[in-house]
Amino acid sequence: MSFYKVGLELFTAFGWRAVDLVQKFGGKVFLDLKLHDIPNTVSRTLRSVCEHGVDIVNLHALGGYEMMSKAGEAVQAFSVGTGKRPRLIAVTVLTSHSQEMISKEIGIKRKIRDEVLHLAKLARKAGLDGIVCSPQETSMIRREFGKDFLIVTPGVRPAGSSAGDQQRIETPEKAVKAGADHIVVGRPITQAADPRQAAADILVAISSL
Repeated sequence: MSFYKVGLELFTAFGWRAVDLVQKFGGKVFLDLKLHDIPNTVSRTLRSVCEHGVDIVNLHALGGYEMMSKAGEAVQAFSVGTGKRPRLIAVTVLTSHSQEMISKEIGIKRKIRDEVLHLAKLARKAGLDGIVCSPQETSMIRREFGKDFLIVTPGVRPAGSSAGDQQRIETPEKAVKAGADHIVVGRPITQAADPRQAAADILVAISSL
């Protein structure tokens, strides 16, 4: 494995020490903070993130075009002086959201697939490198945007695993076949009796695809 996700829970507890530890042992970092704020705050935050050499970082597409555009400009500006930058991706609709939840509680009237596609188009227009979407929308996004659009897919659960609070899930094999560049697997590994073996089993399952 080369990529390790440092999410909000881990980052809140240990901050940049978690990132530094992954990098110390040669791992790549997906900093999963899902930034969502006014454009100025997000762009200034990303300038700081860039200085720590993470490989992928995300924000919420629901922050809108201007926020995403300013974020992309901040990341690109950093690369001018350094020649490197993280890939910037946008979260579309969380995998814990069902159609009923986004319709009745949040007030989004589009079908989830249509909302994901709409937000993906907005992210592409803003110059971002890709998106985060559930495995149920991955094949649609891959067909629409081609091979050069990065797709990171959470909501991945090996067969027989508990769905937990996830609503739109799929197995690792099906997520990869649908076109995901990276799959995100958390609790099926971290809560397994043998996390190392659980991770190895997933790698074996997708290695021949």
